[in-house]
Amino acid sequence: MLDPMLRLVLNVIWLVLSGFWLFLAYLAAGVVACVLVVTIPFGIASFRIGLYALWPFGRDVVRDPRAGAASTIGNVLWILLFGWWLVLGHVVTALALAVTIIGLPLAWANLKLIPVSLLPLGSRIVDSDAYLPGQPVLR
Repeated sequence: MLDPMLRLVLNVIWLVLSGFWLFLAYLAAGVVACVLVVTIPFGIASFRIGLYALWPFGRDVVRDPRAGAASTIGNVLWILLFGWWLVLGHVVTALALAVTIIGLPLAWANLKLIPVSLLPLGSRIVDSDAYLPGQPVLR
């Protein structure tokens, strides 16, 4: 767990260097997904991940144990429609951040966002202090 002041510093640096741009990409994906009624759950997931990408330090992604076949099918559709280019954005941003020593933790955080960017349905974003690792998070 990170000290709250370190979280703040990392989040501010993150916001300036990559968080804002990633947020805009998720916002665009969410707006496109909300155009059609059947893809509104994708839009909601995109907005949720976009807020996580805006301020990631101090929060973690956990799998919801109640997620079932519907989230698996939805994740396959997500990968085909939105996931692959959002993941590509994370990889490109991580490579750009990894050029400097200061950017290495930010590059790692970018890579940490890839699993939820690829499989958002059936995932929950929680505060790092709000759960015990290995315990299911039910909301």
